[in-house]
Amino acid sequence: MTGPSIECVQLTKNFGTFTALSRLDLKLEGAKCVGFLGPNGAGKTTALKMLTDMIFPSSGECFINGINVREERKKALAEAGVLIESPEIYPSLTPRQALEMVCDLRGVPPEHRRDRIEEVLSEVKMQDWVDKRFGKFSKGMKQRINIAAALVHDPGVVILDEPATGLDPRGMAEVRDIVRGLKRRNRLIFMSSHILQEVTDVCDEVALIDKGKLLFYDTLSNVTSKFADGAPTIDVGLSRPLGDEKVLKQVEGLTGVTSCVLLEPKRLRLKFKGGPTAQEQLLASLVELKIGVITLSEPESALEEIYLKQISKGD
Repeated sequence: MTGPSIECVQLTKNFGTFTALSRLDLKLEGAKCVGFLGPNGAGKTTALKMLTDMIFPSSGECFINGINVREERKKALAEAGVLIESPEIYPSLTPRQALEMVCDLRGVPPEHRRDRIEEVLSEVKMQDWVDKRFGKFSKGMKQRINIAAALVHDPGVVILDEPATGLDPRGMAEVRDIVRGLKRRNRLIFMSSHILQEVTDVCDEVALIDKGKLLFYDTLSNVTSKFADGAPTIDVGLSRPLGDEKVLKQVEGLTGVTSCVLLEPKRLRLKFKGGPTAQEQLLASLVELKIGVITLSEPESALEEIYLKQISKGD
């Protein structure tokens, strides 16, 4: 195995006559962030609970780093950091005390615990609160400590079940920023969500599930190209206003561009012909124009349109 991986093979879960998950085949490989997208009740949490052996499948198998979770639970989950249905930590404990308990459970050597605790608290931006009592924290701060607990043994696979749900806008933004940081640590992150903006902001790929069935799994750009009506679209964020009409004409004239709209003084929306290769060439051409490109993203509206169309097909 050359990198972190997660695999579900014909994974199925029945609760009596109700099928919560139906023959899920999904294989994720390499360091990246994959969004597990779907409406509430789609089967996301059920799948993650079977993947982490919290509940047993009716049929099928799941693997972490090639290790069968049901047959070798301890070995499979040793390399996984998991946050499902945010647990409560005793309010009288400090983050240091809580993470020391997790280190003990996870088998982190005593001589490395202090360094690991400091490292993960820094990763979730809670290092200044290491000795404050947990009961005084906001919900967003508590969630950051829960994420730190999932990371304290330095896992290669991180599984997060709707980590920003229930938080205020600031807390949601903080959690998204943490997930972006996790991507720089050579980890495979599998994050369930029903929030389109969350997936668009932090994920490289998306798997859409509805009524227990996988509808598709691909990169965000490929999903947009395959399922969206019309040409693929990207939003371009700029460091300075694009006030020169001549420059706008230059952008419109780039190879493959079919439409260029100045949404705001510092934001363009481009439609173009082709798939990922055409997009790569277009982005290189934009940089060469030296117009101050600082962000590139799939418009949320494009993913939203795809999401709603694919979900409605099952109705």
